[in-house]
Amino acid sequence: MAQHIKPPSESWHRIDAWLAAHAAADFALLNPPATPDEIRQAERILGTPLPGHLAESLQCHNGVSTWATFLPEQSPLTLSGIVDHWQTAANIAAENDGPAPRPWEDEPWWHPLWIPWAESADGAAQVIDQRPGPGAGRLGWAGHSGGGDFTDSWPDLASLLHAVAQALHNGGGVHGLHPYLTVQGGIWWDEYGCEELNGHPLQAAPIGLP
Repeated sequence: MAQHIKPPSESWHRIDAWLAAHAAADFALLNPPATPDEIRQAERILGTPLPGHLAESLQCHNGVSTWATFLPEQSPLTLSGIVDHWQTAANIAAENDGPAPRPWEDEPWWHPLWIPWAESADGAAQVIDQRPGPGAGRLGWAGHSGGGDFTDSWPDLASLLHAVAQALHNGGGVHGLHPYLTVQGGIWWDEYGCEELNGHPLQAAPIGLP
């Protein structure tokens, strides 16, 4: 039976509850919701409606106040961060190859219908692909060099957030990464059996709520 994927707002409710109970410092990094006016203003700049799952996510939290590790590989951007990253990438692409893939790449370096929603530790964007077709809505990575990467991508943002909430409340991993607590009480995702981070011990994150 296919798994029922909860909408982003329900997954964020579950993630929020777990963070508040077990990693309060990380929970405090989550920003308040974006307003409808803020979303409309961003959409005017981008020239396209935000993906539905992203708009719903932003109405839970308008990104984070500083880069955070409570999601496995990505830290959610604010609306202003989304717009800034999109504009910067679009300007760089326009001065180079544009949205066309280079002959040795399957994907372009950037496409105007990629909406960045989060960043990795090295500043690569996790994007939502809004190009029409069977891949519409999938998540991928647009890094500093090379073409975009949609290898083993999540089909949509709701699926990623659902998987994170499931791992925190029911156990298991997210694409091979499992949740741990650091000595500072923050959450960190790593391979199964990881025992330390930068020389400091890690403990397996508790499953569910107290």
